[in-house]
Amino acid sequence: MSKIVITGTSRGIGFEMVKIFAEQGHEVLALSRNNEPVKKLSLDQVNALAFDITSVSEIESVGKWIADRWDSKVDILINNAGTLLNKPFAESTMEDFSEVYKVNVIGVAELTRQLLPFMNTGGHVVNVSSMGGIQGSMKFPGLAAYSSSKGALITLTELLAEEYKENGPAFNVLALGAVQTEMLEE
Repeated sequence: MSKIVITGTSRGIGFEMVKIFAEQGHEVLALSRNNEPVKKLSLDQVNALAFDITSVSEIESVGKWIADRWDSKVDILINNAGTLLNKPFAESTMEDFSEVYKVNVIGVAELTRQLLPFMNTGGHVVNVSSMGGIQGSMKFPGLAAYSSSKGALITLTELLAEEYKENGPAFNVLALGAVQTEMLEE
């Protein structure tokens, strides 16, 4: 079975992925600021770590955890963590944009960079983006920071797919439409 790292696992899509992959018998490392929801599942093959994707030291500690507990091997990395800011562009600040980009792009890039040495040619990185990164959130005004960051994530994924196409791992991005999750409700 595969060793799968998933970010953003406290609720929504990430939480459901943890349950599905565990049910299929895979080993899962669930990373989220709030690790309690996954811990409460009490699944033997799932480890839940409290994790902030914007912290370089916490990203490095994930690498150490993998080296110590998974014999330096990751089969799949699913970058699902994300944050959404719903604020008119004219009212948005540089700090607003910076926080969204730190979670949705910069943290994803750094975690991926740190985990690449643990992945072999058959490994796979899946980044969860949004249709907003393609369409600019036509139906939802006020998402300039979010949608532009998801567009950047799409471009980053395409660039990494090209850079690693000869020796792996494979890179793909999912541009999901609106999904009825807690984040969308907020």
